[in-house]
Amino acid sequence: MDVGVEISLYPLRDEFAPAIHEFLGRLQQVPALRVSTNSMSTQVFGAYELVMETLQRELRPTFVELARHGGKAVFVMKVLGPLAA
Repeated sequence: MDVGVEISLYPLRDEFAPAIHEFLGRLQQVPALRVSTNSMSTQVFGAYELVMETLQRELRPTFVELARHGGKAVFVMKVLGPLAA
C-alpha cells in the first residue's frame, strides 16, 4: 500500500534554512521514495512501511541537532492513503 505524506518543517530559530535543507537531503537519499518540494511543503510518496520508517528515522536527527543549539522544531504532517500503486 502506497501513501503520500505532506510535511512542513519549522525550525524555531533565526537560521532555519540549514535544518530544512539537511532534512530534505536525508529524505532524498532514499531511492524508493518520491520526494517533491515546493515553497510551502514537501511531499513524500512510497510504500507505507518505507515512508513511516524513513520519517521515524529522519525526524530524530533534526530534533537532536536543533537541541544542541538550544532550538526546537515543529513538523506538520498530513498522511494520504491508500494511493494507487
